Formats: sequence, structure tokens, C-alpha cells
Amino acid sequence: MKYQPVFPELFTRNRERFLKSMQRNSIAIFVSNDEVSMNGDALYPYKQNSDLFWLSGITQEDSMVILFPDNPDPKYREVLVLVRPNELKEKWDGKRLRSNEGQAMSGIKTVVWLDSIDALLQTWIHLADTIYLDTNENDRKSSWLQTREYRFVEEMKTRYPLHSYQRTAKIMKELRAIKTPEEIELMQQAIDITNNTFHNLLKFIKPGVMEYEIEAEIYRSFLSQRSTGPAYGSIIASGDRARTLHYVFNNQECKDGELVLMDFGAEYGSYCADLTRTVPVNGKFTRRQKTVYNACLHLHNYARGLLKPGITMTDYTEKVGEEATQQFLKIGLLRKSDVKNEDPENRAYRKYLYHGISHHLGIDVHDLGTRTEPIKAGMVFTVEPGIYIEEEKMGVRIENNLWITRNGNKDLMSKIPVTVEEIEALMKK
Repeated sequence: MKYQPVFPELFTRNRERFLKSMQRNSIAIFVSNDEVSMNGDALYPYKQNSDLFWLSGITQEDSMVILFPDNPDPKYREVLVLVRPNELKEKWDGKRLRSNEGQAMSGIKTVVWLDSIDALLQTWIHLADTIYLDTNENDRKSSWLQTREYRFVEEMKTRYPLHSYQRTAKIMKELRAIKTPEEIELMQQAIDITNNTFHNLLKFIKPGVMEYEIEAEIYRSFLSQRSTGPAYGSIIASGDRARTLHYVFNNQECKDGELVLMDFGAEYGSYCADLTRTVPVNGKFTRRQKTVYNACLHLHNYARGLLKPGITMTDYTEKVGEEATQQFLKIGLLRKSDVKNEDPENRAYRKYLYHGISHHLGIDVHDLGTRTEPIKAGMVFTVEPGIYIEEEKMGVRIENNLWITRNGNKDLMSKIPVTVEEIEALMKK
């Protein structure tokens, strides 16, 4: 890892939170993600199972976390499973964790090698009544490829058909949504790296620069600040391409007079930042660009003011939609007749703002959390309204990350320039 070691107390407290939600005499088993083949003998860069990391801080492949709080042998109430170091493999792929290193990272005192876990696990399961197993229940899940945790579920149910089974995902959705101060500290580090990078970009962008050159500068800046790299594929979209929400080609020239929309964020300590800014390629907004940008900034600030404990995402989205309607009337995108005759299921403002306003943020960019229940203190959300105008070949989006507090929220990106005046002044320098 490139980042500084994360304090193991974070993961110890996370495990304590999970243990409180388990049934009596139950065991929970978490397995790491697959190493995924790409082409030939190459593998995709490895990414750890988010739940396993949240419980242990371990980013290494072939790992497991086993929690059995009622195990008669106290030594095995928390177990970290690691792959046994192999001298030949390490010559090719690099050093693997030793037992003491796994203990130091996770705070778990008992470490067992993967090649010796089967016999131990069988004994523990025979003592337990209920088995908790992990699956990916993120609402935005888009692939039904049978990954390692699903294969492990099938294996366990085949071996132990008479046990009761429970889903860890239901617990994790509640726990991971509420961020601890230690988690916020890691997210703030990712955000600070992103802030520094954005300041560098304002000096770098000019007519004739290529979108991929901006992307390269982002990557360079992230790595130089000990970030693991981008938290997701950076979106660098100039001109009309800014209307494509997940534009990732990043291969066109940024031209004089255009805006460039940049959606990017650093990953630090496996926690994510998620920033969007839209700036003029030549350093100066036109009058119309300024009008649209300020309308988007108004929506951003309005939405930010709504995010507090008790509001549901449905009500939140509805209120932002009402305000978007008024703003779009004001800047000439909608007419009163458009609003009067709108379809309630596809409101008029949706022509120019066709995505959600917020999503949970944490270890995953689209992190776990409810979409139906009232939001709670401790959650972290993005706030990212946009205005996309096909007729004017223009797209604007402004995105910050907010931590929900007991009475409102804290903008974790408050130090990142956002107004027309701030952006123009910095680009002028």
C-alpha cells in the first residue's frame, strides 16, 4: 500500500459494532474477493472485498475474517486467515503479510494460515447454530457474475444444510452507512489530496490541452500524495461531452470557449473522495456559462441545506426537483406551459437534470446505505446537481461530500474553490 498505516482501532471498533448485531451462538465468515483474469496471463488490479476490509483493514488476496463471539475457546472468537507466505511466489509477486503484520493491521490477535483453516472451521461450525455469510447487496449492483462470496455461500450450504443462515449484508448496510470519526479522518485525507489536485489543474488547463492530459495530471498528483490512485474512473469531459454522465473516453481536445467537466476523486486508506467541478477551458466564463453555472451552484447549495437527519431521499429529491424547476424557468430552459403540462412521472426539469442528486460515499464510491428510510447522523453523501443542455452543447455539474451531523451537515469539501469568482481568479494566476 502507498498510504500510511491505518490505526487498527478503527477495525476493532467496526468488529465490535458488527458483533452486537449477531444472534446468540452464531458465526460470521467473510471471504476476500477473487483475483480476476484479464487477458493472457494478466490479472486486473486486485481490489479487496469492502466488508472484509471494513472489519480488518486487510487488502491482501486469499484472506478471511471469522467472528464467533460464543466460541468456547476465547482464542478463536476473532480469527484472521491469511495465505501462507511462499518464497517462490514472493519472488514473482512480492512480499505477503506475516502473522505479526496481519495482527498489527487488523487488531485481530489470532492469525491462521489458509491451508489449515478447513479443519478448524468445521469444528467451529458444528458448535454454532447460525452462520452469517456475506453477499453483495449494493442497490446499484449491475453484474450477476458469480463471485467468490456467492460460491462460498453455495459451498457452505452444501456442507452444512441443517444450519440456520443469515445475511451479513443487511447488517452491513446499516453499519457501514454510519461513519465513525476515524473513517471521516481517512475520507478527509482523500478529499485533501483531491483538493490539492484540483488547485494544480486550475493552473494546468488551457485551450488545446487534451482530456487525457488532464487525467494524467490527476493520476500523477494522486500518486505523489500517497493516494492509492483514483477512487473511480475519472470523467474529463469538455464541451458537449459533459452531457454524458459516465464519459470515460477522455480523448478529445479542450477548446477555447468550452467548459470542461471534471468528476474525479482520490482513494486513501481504501476510502473515497468524489468531487465534480466545471471550469472554463480559457479561464473565463462567458455570460451564459456563468448564468447556467450559478443556477447549478444555487441548486447545489439548496440541496446541501436540505440534507439533515430525518429527511428521506424521496422527499429530498422531490424538493430539489421543485427548486430545479424554478431555476430552469429563471434561466430560460423551461416555459410555464412546460411545467403546467408536465408528466408527473417524467417532470419537465428532468430534460436538463436526468440523474439523482446524492449517493452514499465511503469505502465504495456508491457506498452502502438505505434509500428508503430517513437519513441519520453519521452518514456521508455526495451532493451533485447538474444542468445538461443539448441545444447549447453544455453540461455543468458541481459535487461536494457532506457528513451528516446531529443538526445538519458538515461540508468536507468546503475548502475546495467552487464559485465563478474563485475559479476565475485561480485560473488567471
